Amino acid sequence: MEELGGLGRFADPAVLILTSLAEGPKHGYALIQDVGEFAGISLGPGTLYGALSRLEQRGLIQALPAEDRRRPYRITPDGAAALKSYLEHAQAVARRGLRHLGAYA
Repeated sequence: MEELGGLGRFADPAVLILTSLAEGPKHGYALIQDVGEFAGISLGPGTLYGALSRLEQRGLIQALPAEDRRRPYRITPDGAAALKSYLEHAQAVARRGLRHLGAYA
């Protein structure tokens, strides 16, 4: 989780992007579409490309050779490990929160 924690306010777009890329390489527009479908969140181009840049700088994703004018990205092994750690932690927090809320149901 350490790897994503340093992203500060950009952690949410980073998690969404890594989650999408865990399925396979995608270019920017495909990422926006996929995140919109599975998360119901519309990432703007500035948010998307800023997050992609930070993820690439941290070695969590890798840019692939451009196809026409589109540059696809893929998750790296370090990115997959960081995403797994983050999601496992989020899942543990969610389980605990849901148990505690059970008293209010």
